[in-house]
Formats: sequence, structure tokens, C-alpha cells
Amino acid sequence: MSDRQTIAVSGTSCARCERTVETALEGVDGVRRVDADHDAETVEVGVDDDVDERTIGDAVRDAGYEFVG
Repeated sequence: MSDRQTIAVSGTSCARCERTVETALEGVDGVRRVDADHDAETVEVGVDDDVDERTIGDAVRDAGYEFVG
């Protein structure tokens, strides 16, 4: 089963930023779908139940952006 979450990410200002965040999150085991929106500074993420918010946040921070939650 998977869960859909919308998270806030600060620092995304263009389509390239969107793609960077999407690529980082797509590399996380259990992430099934990612759709970033730099205008809204949000990312919709479809994840398996065992993927926690900390893992998502770490991937966003490792990509160079601020995970707001």
C-alpha cells in the first residue's frame, strides 16, 4: 500500500530545481511517485508505508534544499 503526501520545500525557484528534488526523491527506496512544483514550493510524494518523513527530509536536504515538512 502507498500513501500520498504533500511536503513543503524551500529554495526551489525553477524547473531545474524541481527536477533536482524529484531525482533525489526518486532515489529513495519506497518512493513511488514524485511531482515537484517550484511556484508553490511543494512536492507531492507517493510513498510506501514504511518510508518516514525523516528519510524524505534527508533526501531533500542532501539535494541542497530546505525541507519544511
